[in-house]
Amino acid sequence: MRIFLTGATGFIGSYLVPELLKAGHQVVGLSRSEASAEKLARAGAEAFAGDVNDLDRLRAGATMSDAVIHAAFNHDFARVRQHSEEDRRVVEALGEALGGSDRPLIVTSGTGLVERRPGADCVTETDARASLETAPRAATEEAADAAFAKGARVIVMRLPQVHDTRHQGRIAHHIRLAREKGYVAYIGDGVNRLPAVHALDAVRLFRLALEHGRAGGRYHAVAEEGVPMRDIAEVIGAGLNIPVESITPEAAPGYFGVLARLARLDLAASSALTRQELGWAPTRPDLLTDLRRMEWALK
Repeated sequence: MRIFLTGATGFIGSYLVPELLKAGHQVVGLSRSEASAEKLARAGAEAFAGDVNDLDRLRAGATMSDAVIHAAFNHDFARVRQHSEEDRRVVEALGEALGGSDRPLIVTSGTGLVERRPGADCVTETDARASLETAPRAATEEAADAAFAKGARVIVMRLPQVHDTRHQGRIAHHIRLAREKGYVAYIGDGVNRLPAVHALDAVRLFRLALEHGRAGGRYHAVAEEGVPMRDIAEVIGAGLNIPVESITPEAAPGYFGVLARLARLDLAASSALTRQELGWAPTRPDLLTDLRRMEWALK
């Protein structure tokens, strides 16, 4: 298949491109600079000039492709509502370009954007997306639902914390705060959890969903259902050689800033249905192993 990929030179995209090429697909990556175009060329992919918020270019790229994977998102926590609404428009444009065809559109969302059922230990693939009031980022799935209702073959890929030994997603912000504050904090007893997956396992699931996923499907790229935040804090503290402390919920905004609400949530998520349907079995190192293997002096 000829696959149009947004976020092609980002963290996930840099793993997705070789995974897709190795499987025999052709990759066309959205590129907004000569540097990213050159990076794509070196990887064996084709560059398609444009910005993710240039909706006409997005429609053009999608129209000339057999499938689209939308992996781009601006993770600026201070402007999450603005960027979420921008992403809504991106998904709408891609859905319009593919509507009425059998060409798949994979939309990237997050396991933390799901409403947990009362009494459940973790969220599952069948749980509904969160409301916009509690999670503005849920605008992406709301747009995916609307595109599916209009006839697009939409598949939602919900990601947890994605990691390797160089990039740690949200945890990178915890590391930055620890350096600034001189200690690593977790809230209360620190038993609230963060689900995780190695980047190589995640992109393999993207490929499986592209090749075998069903229209309207929601898949969870979760290798570990939940890693306690206290355990994560202790590994960060050991890596930076600084103290680790419990703080109260009231003190969380002073330490975590815009991350305070996220830092107290238990975000455990299951991938049981995903594994059963797509035959996905993660094999790569777990989150704490990759954290311990980081080059801390470079972070």
